[in-house]
Amino acid sequence: MSGERPALATADAFGWASGPAPDPVIAQLADAALEAARAGASVVASGAALGPGQVSGVGTKISSTDMVSDVDREAEAAVSAVLASRRPGDGLLGEEGTSRPGSTGVRWVVDPLDGTTNFLFSIPQFCVSVAAEVTGHTAVGVVIDPSRGEVWAAAAGHGAHLNGHRCQVPTGRSTLPTALVATGFGYRAERRRWQADVAAKIIPRVRDIRRLGSAALDLCWMAAGRYDAYFEWGLNPWDLAAGALIASEAGATVEVVGDRVVVAASPELFAPLRDLLFWAGAFEAPKGPEPALWEDGGSGSSD
Repeated sequence: MSGERPALATADAFGWASGPAPDPVIAQLADAALEAARAGASVVASGAALGPGQVSGVGTKISSTDMVSDVDREAEAAVSAVLASRRPGDGLLGEEGTSRPGSTGVRWVVDPLDGTTNFLFSIPQFCVSVAAEVTGHTAVGVVIDPSRGEVWAAAAGHGAHLNGHRCQVPTGRSTLPTALVATGFGYRAERRRWQADVAAKIIPRVRDIRRLGSAALDLCWMAAGRYDAYFEWGLNPWDLAAGALIASEAGATVEVVGDRVVVAASPELFAPLRDLLFWAGAFEAPKGPEPALWEDGGSGSSD
């Protein structure tokens, strides 16, 4: 685990040290988000250091492939404790069940360990994701990748940054046939079969497809130009909130299209990718148990 060295001040992580100062409320939210994400990342890094098979409390949720562990729960508790101390009146929605109403118009949306399966198999592709919504719109997002020591941060209207350096989605680099596209799969067998069929139709028409197992990092990697585009069906709020803001602030077009399909791409690739996804059947999910509505939480895609 590389860790974040040296730890960035909030103004540096969000790029405010060399740019316009934010609204004071946004600055407060950004500072709390960064502190909370670091608290969760510390728990995750300690758990990862134990190695494969050494993490306690491993179980499953909606299927035998939807995994959870004590590290997920402990990281969520660490994030929640920071936010309760810093912002006691705010609401909170966490993947592992932490939920509280708020009175301030601010709601925190937390994935304490996005990429749990990767984490449990010591595959270094997992992260902590913390976002603040203000009156229903994501205002601040932080994603920390403890394996690489990467801190992704964005505030609405202030751009996206990786370890304090501005991120910008490349434009003019790729057409659809040369685009590197990321995706993810759900947990139920019938949905995975459908998603595999969609991927099989798409892969001859793009450069290649990557499936690395963390939706939050997929969106962040798009922001830095490591991918050209990304799509996935059935994400939940905690999978999406921080990463979507980071990608959008880096210049990506990010939309929910059709039946809960998140599509993200550079502006010139968005429409061609959306059309290809329609052709491939990506918006025609098979019937079956549906994930809970976004407003109510639930467990859909992303590991």
